[in-house]
Amino acid sequence: MTHPRETELLASVPDGLYVGGQWRAASDGATLTVQDPSTGEVIKTIASATPEDGIAALDAACDAFPSWAATPSRERGEILRRAFDLLTERAEDFALLMTLEMGKPLAEARGEVKYGAEFLRWFAEEAPRIAGRYGANPEGTGRTIVSQHPVGPCFLITPWNFPLAMATRKIAPALAAGCTVVIKPAELTPLTTLAFAALLEEAGVPGGVVNVLTTHHSGAMSEPIIRDPRLRKLSFTGSTSVGIRLLEQAASGVLRTSMELGGNAPFVVFDDADLDKAVDGAIAAKFRNIGQACTAANRFIVHASVAEEFAVRVTERVAAMRVGRGTEDGVAIGPLIDDRAVAKADELVTDAVAHGATVLAGGSAVEGPGTFYLPTVVSGVTAEADIWREEIFGPVLAIATFSDEDEAVALANDTEYGLVSYVYTESLSRGQRMIERLETGMMGLNVGVVSNASAPFGGWKMSGLGREGGAEGIHEYMQTKYTMTESPA
Repeated sequence: MTHPRETELLASVPDGLYVGGQWRAASDGATLTVQDPSTGEVIKTIASATPEDGIAALDAACDAFPSWAATPSRERGEILRRAFDLLTERAEDFALLMTLEMGKPLAEARGEVKYGAEFLRWFAEEAPRIAGRYGANPEGTGRTIVSQHPVGPCFLITPWNFPLAMATRKIAPALAAGCTVVIKPAELTPLTTLAFAALLEEAGVPGGVVNVLTTHHSGAMSEPIIRDPRLRKLSFTGSTSVGIRLLEQAASGVLRTSMELGGNAPFVVFDDADLDKAVDGAIAAKFRNIGQACTAANRFIVHASVAEEFAVRVTERVAAMRVGRGTEDGVAIGPLIDDRAVAKADELVTDAVAHGATVLAGGSAVEGPGTFYLPTVVSGVTAEADIWREEIFGPVLAIATFSDEDEAVALANDTEYGLVSYVYTESLSRGQRMIERLETGMMGLNVGVVSNASAPFGGWKMSGLGREGGAEGIHEYMQTKYTMTESPA
């Protein structure tokens, strides 16, 4: 049963689609239910959009685009700043809402609100800094003007694991650039985006600039939007397999695309590492968000001389983690998102053991209600185990060993993914070599958390295309125009 405060908060969240500045039911009256993964209980019923609703939302975004693109950049920035202020004021409500629909511990949800809000503040400041350049051509016969323009209406698809931050990380730069958006949150965690849309309206975002579609027919609703020639940008965060299908659809319209896809992050601990730092970093990199993050460390590659001590230390920390509903005090590990996530974690651990690994802590699901899996440490993992190749997306820390730097690099790069890597060493020169040699778009050097609104987030190889955040983030939503003019002389 939900607490009275939880009931009141859930009742305040809109239950309709947000199209053209209006809250409305689905065109066919269809609905979907949202569950609390810690209990399995339905916490809210909301509208489920049809393909027709999707096109209506795109219509609204297209209609609003000329006016919003012409809105002075300072004004767009001030609206985003007001949204930042409102979100900061209501941090506790948004944190609790995320915990209820996604399951993460309340302390982590508070951290996500702070992180997500920073994208609003960052891009509020970036909006008036959009600039081009002007100068004489080398021949001196004319003048070159290079200007930046909003790309147009955008379709944003966000995942379930960070319901607020993934929305702000896409919406903020789009609005700062002068684009309008249709956003589709994940079916499992749509409530935070609905509440955020209401906040944006209050902050002064005009009707049609942001449109929200919730649905349990994601593919059927999304494809007509993606294939509509009026759409000019697609941004997706999720699995690589789905990202590939979306890229195939986007190809027909030659859409600008941003793809933040899967990861298989190596966490390399050298023999000269500060083990206190490495253990703290391992806990942060692995168990943040219950391990359900694309940036989560997946493969712990530890020098053979320190592997046993590292394993003992992390196992002691992991065994002490409290498992429970995210709203309870002291809980470090909440539920996984659904039964499939629990089954996957269990299958990966079972397969690792079959290939010679040893379970040092955890290693099993927790009997319901709820979808819980014990925080787990396995050592002696080999490259033949599925856990070496597949993104775990759960609270399982898997340890393998290496003997020299070249072997560590080979093991770390032995994946089709290249989102993030983590390296622990006290050697400056070795750290610099790792920056050069590891095939990832991001790296944490003696730190276990790399995400920051001021930095470009994104990967190499099968981990995606484009960047979110930083000075680079706003350019994903802009297009360049070059104009040659006659010489003024």
